[in-house]
Amino acid sequence: MKMLSVLEHPRLRGGVHAEEHKTATATLPINLQFPLPKKLYIPVQQHVGKPAEPLVKVGEQVLKGQLLAYSQGTISAPIHAPSSGTIIDVLDYPAPHPSALPIRTIILETDGREQWIKTPAVADPFQLDAEEICLRVGAAGVVGLGGAVFPSAVKLNLGRKNSIHTLLINGGECEPYLTCDDRLMQERSEQIISGVRLMLRGMHGNRAIIGIEDNKPAAFAAMQTASQGFAEIEVVQVPARYPMGWDRQMLRYLTGWEIPADGRATDIGVVIHNVATAYAVYKAVILGQPLISRVVTVAGSAVGKPQNIEVLIGTLISELLDFCQADSQQTARLIIGGPMMGDALPLSEVPVVKACNGILALSHQDIAEPEVQPCIRCSQCVEACPVGLLPLEMASRIRVNQLEAAVDLGLKDCINCGSCSYVCPSNIPLVHYFKFASGELFKRQRQAHKAEQTKRLAEDRQQRMARIRQEADLEAQRTMEARAARARELEAATATAANSAHEVN
Repeated sequence: MKMLSVLEHPRLRGGVHAEEHKTATATLPINLQFPLPKKLYIPVQQHVGKPAEPLVKVGEQVLKGQLLAYSQGTISAPIHAPSSGTIIDVLDYPAPHPSALPIRTIILETDGREQWIKTPAVADPFQLDAEEICLRVGAAGVVGLGGAVFPSAVKLNLGRKNSIHTLLINGGECEPYLTCDDRLMQERSEQIISGVRLMLRGMHGNRAIIGIEDNKPAAFAAMQTASQGFAEIEVVQVPARYPMGWDRQMLRYLTGWEIPADGRATDIGVVIHNVATAYAVYKAVILGQPLISRVVTVAGSAVGKPQNIEVLIGTLISELLDFCQADSQQTARLIIGGPMMGDALPLSEVPVVKACNGILALSHQDIAEPEVQPCIRCSQCVEACPVGLLPLEMASRIRVNQLEAAVDLGLKDCINCGSCSYVCPSNIPLVHYFKFASGELFKRQRQAHKAEQTKRLAEDRQQRMARIRQEADLEAQRTMEARAARARELEAATATAANSAHEVN
């Protein structure tokens, strides 16, 4: 497939120029001085797919990087100890999710020694075969750090099996406030490029394109410098327009290719990874270190010292907020992720997980919700939608509970980016309608599935009872026939005996 030249990039579809709020953290180096937590709360479900199965027991001593829970099945990822210490419990603990529902969590009490488990050294990682690279990435528990948390080794294997020709590295980071990927590219560009090269080798790819928004000139310059000498890697600037970090938007702009509505990037020969994932691959293959930490942006108007911090997986968000001098009295909303697509947390006593790229403590002035007005049919939401949907029409169907009609208009293609709500002059929370409708449809599907399952079970029971009755009738018939046969035999024997007695007389 032909690649686009710089002048051939397609016009961006939709999107908005959201207020960035990045200046507070974009110029600060990553803080590596976060104190070691006394306890780490490590969920076994930090990825798409089946949760990992705990391998350790209460009271067991573990080393940093040691396997704590092994992956179950193909779509799963293992969990490792972020520090050395003692396993003090394995229990259900609130998840970093709007529901805060408990999930299985390993609690590790650190010993302060930070003693690593021994790992075999690799003489030349770039001479490893593709299968070995994928095995190392999978064993290290590396998942997509852009938010999808899909096991990276699975994507690399899919790439090799689907004849992939292009690896796209997403350095967009279009969410307001977040700068963790920006700082990672500025400070660790050479390691990221090494990770990209290993990914290419692991999936038998020919070319890598790294897309970076043009509001990150320092990161762009660092990545360009680090990629010099590697003709297979190209670093390209893309317009800073939310949601450029959406993989399909990035792919369309850089290549001009479209992913089929019900398809994947691999269908057109492309695999997409985040820059932080590339860095994690470098650490997994070259350093032999599993994914046990990540860079997190802590920001928001209620935070006294906003910054990017490299933090161990399992650290409580409350400890991060205290370290950054967040004012709990001013915090009106706590968000994990970015303000556009992140999730509001009901409490801060939940752990940092692999998917956590940002913690935002927003004050009342940040989340003031103006009065909702009637729709004026201005179609600004239509122009802003990056997917090309009709948000106002979908919302009008949802209001009257015509969810299937909203599906016909493309509800299932909505990515919940919030662009439509952001530009709406009537302040209509359109994305809330879509999230509600998606949840309601999922609920109805579960109910329908449950009803269908109940119906099937009832039918199976009826068939089973009918079979039991039939077998009972057959057994009764056989018993009656056996009794009749015995009666006939007895009658014949009696008659024979009587005849014999008559002959004797």
